Amino acid sequence: MMQKDPEISIKYMTLEQKASICTGASKWTTVPFEDHGITSLNMSDGPHGLRHIADENAGVQQSEPATAFPTASLTAATWNRELINSMGRALGEECVAQGVDIILGPGVNMKRTPLCGRNFEYFSEDPYLAGEMGTAFIKGVQSQGVGTSLKHFAVNNQETQRLVVNARLSERALREIYLPAFEKAVKEAQPYTVMCSYNKVNGAYASENQHLLTDILKNEWGFEGLVVSDWGAVHDQVDALKAGLDLEMPGPDDTQVQRVVKAVRDGELSEARLDDAVRRILTVLAKARETKKEGQFNAEAHHQLAAEVAAEGMVLLKNSGLLPLKNQKKIAVIGRTAVETHYQGNGSSHINPTRLDAPLDALRSAAPQVAFTYAEGYSGDDDENADMISQAVELAKASEVALLFIGLPDHIESEGYDRSSLDLTLQQQALIEAVAAAQPNCIVILNNGAPVRLNPWIDSVPAVLEAYMMGQAGAQAIAGILFGHINPSGKLAETFPLNLEDTPAYLNFPGEAHDVWYGEGLYIGYRYYDKMQKRVQFPFGFGLSYTHFSYSNARVSTAEFNDQEGVNVSVDVTNTGSLAGKEVVQIYIRQRNPQISRPDKELKGFEKLALEPGETKTVTMHLDFRSFAYWHPMYKQWVADSDDFEILIGASSQDIRAVLPARLNSTQKLPCILNRESTIKEWEQDPYGGPFFRELKSMLLGAIDENALKDATLGVDYEVLMQNDPLESILRNLPGISIPDPIAMVDMLLEQVHSRAKADQAG
Repeated sequence: MMQKDPEISIKYMTLEQKASICTGASKWTTVPFEDHGITSLNMSDGPHGLRHIADENAGVQQSEPATAFPTASLTAATWNRELINSMGRALGEECVAQGVDIILGPGVNMKRTPLCGRNFEYFSEDPYLAGEMGTAFIKGVQSQGVGTSLKHFAVNNQETQRLVVNARLSERALREIYLPAFEKAVKEAQPYTVMCSYNKVNGAYASENQHLLTDILKNEWGFEGLVVSDWGAVHDQVDALKAGLDLEMPGPDDTQVQRVVKAVRDGELSEARLDDAVRRILTVLAKARETKKEGQFNAEAHHQLAAEVAAEGMVLLKNSGLLPLKNQKKIAVIGRTAVETHYQGNGSSHINPTRLDAPLDALRSAAPQVAFTYAEGYSGDDDENADMISQAVELAKASEVALLFIGLPDHIESEGYDRSSLDLTLQQQALIEAVAAAQPNCIVILNNGAPVRLNPWIDSVPAVLEAYMMGQAGAQAIAGILFGHINPSGKLAETFPLNLEDTPAYLNFPGEAHDVWYGEGLYIGYRYYDKMQKRVQFPFGFGLSYTHFSYSNARVSTAEFNDQEGVNVSVDVTNTGSLAGKEVVQIYIRQRNPQISRPDKELKGFEKLALEPGETKTVTMHLDFRSFAYWHPMYKQWVADSDDFEILIGASSQDIRAVLPARLNSTQKLPCILNRESTIKEWEQDPYGGPFFRELKSMLLGAIDENALKDATLGVDYEVLMQNDPLESILRNLPGISIPDPIAMVDMLLEQVHSRAKADQAG
């Protein structure tokens, strides 16, 4: 019988047993101790489908059949929390049926560069959107009594040298960009586990990074579950345990176990920390055992759910009026992915689907009145074949419409390595250009996990549908959208750049000598393109529909509010077209007078609305303290300044329909952080130092001889000149005035300022 109280088990476990349970028993299970009523946890790969391998000696292709849902790049483009929650529930049901306690996912890492080979498995370039999607996914899975593993913690944004690369970035970039999705999911969904990444973060392996695992994840965010390593990510288990890791996977590894035992006996590792790791493992195990893992799942219902997710996440990028298709009698279908479905990524998330729909078959089912012809167009490698293109061109000429199915080959886009360019293969580009020249009614359907370069050919085709890695039922969605049975409603969760050279990390990716510098800081994705005023192919949040939506009566609940109350933002949205459709309303914020650099706009809210023709709905969203806050690198905390803000309501990051002014009044009592090195500007901005400095400044400027000032500064504005110098340096170099001991004067001022600040904080 399973012992439900971890404290009782810990009390009677030997040191060797406690050390053993912190290392896996096998590739997918933890160590059981039947004499203590401790069973094994059973884990399996995810995240967009269950890759459960009952026989650990079997290969990946022998995993048990499971629903291959669309990958994260598509699911994020749904912008639909409820739908992703439903997908999570379905995955949980499949885990229960296959005896799995924890599915390894979701992945909420940021898409720093479109070249990352694993981007298909991650949601977005935006931390707010990724956090919302990840939280919905986790809540769905765990509602079925199955755990999740939020990954890869943290700053895992490339496959190049992923086992050893050292990601170097500022604390502010870490807090504002690379951690918020994890923070949201941990605080709101409490995943059973968080999986650390392979890479180093600012010099320490993620598996041995106390700042990440203990200081932030456990202590600051209140994470209650266990921290598990990515498979093979632990270099020294003693150091990992000290840093906050709880479970090393896979196992067994008796050498590591004995090292842990010795470290405890030698006083290198506290037994209390080991007990905490064991307690977390046993607590998760007890939660997992509350649900019996047995039964069956409804494969057909899950297949249809996969089709629904695919339909809501496909993004119509271009439509010059050709779509939806109507009254055509003969259509050419070109491209090998029309028959060899490109539906998932390569690597640890590879799923053995319960069934698999092919686009050509789905087209024939959706439009039985149409005569479809087929040409392969390109092979599964990079070979250039003029005969294939010629055959495709002839079919296109003989048809009313040509449908071009273009999918990146697995050897270009996969876990384990990054792409070297954004381009399609040379054969695919030549195919598109040739077919488009022969048949003006040409539609391109893309199957890829991350943005590709479109500008060589996009002007020559009237319609483009981004179908991503669409899952096992995605073919239904493609056919439904093309023939108008489904109104597309996906919106991009990532920017499509014009060229690779335009991307934020271009100069720093993938690094050198095992170091990669995140020199772009906060400015990834649309934050970068906005700040640099760079043109893009398609902006973040963009997606077309077969209907149209108008926005009206935008309003805030109050024009002035404090940071604790926040503000409600409302807008009326009307479907002004003739078809039912769905619209994603997006809210961004902009600070008017930031003290330090901030992005031009940041996503802080969204809702997806379903509207019948002529129907109007009001959407209201709440913006709280964190919606307006930024991580202050000197205060080392979240700060929301008293300032004027603009609240932007849009249909994409570049299609802003309304701008609402609002005033935030901060109630924060920030500590005084002035020191000897603080600049004049910092003294002026400090709420405690400002009054003291202004009094000193008035006195000193009044005492300076005007002629001496002009002579010393050569006519330069003295007040501007001294803004970025420390106060002590200014006091040493006052024109015509001699301060006997500038350091003593600065120290006296600092003592007065800090005393005032402490008294205010205490009050």
